[in-house]
Amino acid sequence: MASHSETGDDRGAGLHARLQCQVVTPEKTLFDKTVDFVALPLYDGELGILPGRSPLIGRLGYGELRTRTNDAVERYFIDGGFAQIRGNLVTILTSRALPASQIDSSNTAEALEKAEQQPAHTDEAVAEKTKAVARLRAMLRVSGKH
Repeated sequence: MASHSETGDDRGAGLHARLQCQVVTPEKTLFDKTVDFVALPLYDGELGILPGRSPLIGRLGYGELRTRTNDAVERYFIDGGFAQIRGNLVTILTSRALPASQIDSSNTAEALEKAEQQPAHTDEAVAEKTKAVARLRAMLRVSGKH
């Protein structure tokens, strides 16, 4: 009988198992690193991932991606997309990902104020305005925690 390590199934590996987390944008691979924990902003709420998680494909919303390695936490703004969890590999495909430290909260707050004041007279314009406001609010939440 094959062991967990031979089959690639690390669910029984306990504390020594880790996750490989990849964040890919259309321009580049932002990072590809080994971590202990990942928290994703799914479309309908946050999902925490530990090694041994069941496979999943999920739609990402706007919000914070957190990774933890030992006691170090890294935070990023994720601009929607998709996530796949397979084995101990977490792959995130997103149109944009920014480290929290690179978000300029004053510029983002100004952009949010402008977006909220923008008139929207058609259903399409209302949808675009709603999306822009949600994205900017999420960026502010992520930037405000550092």
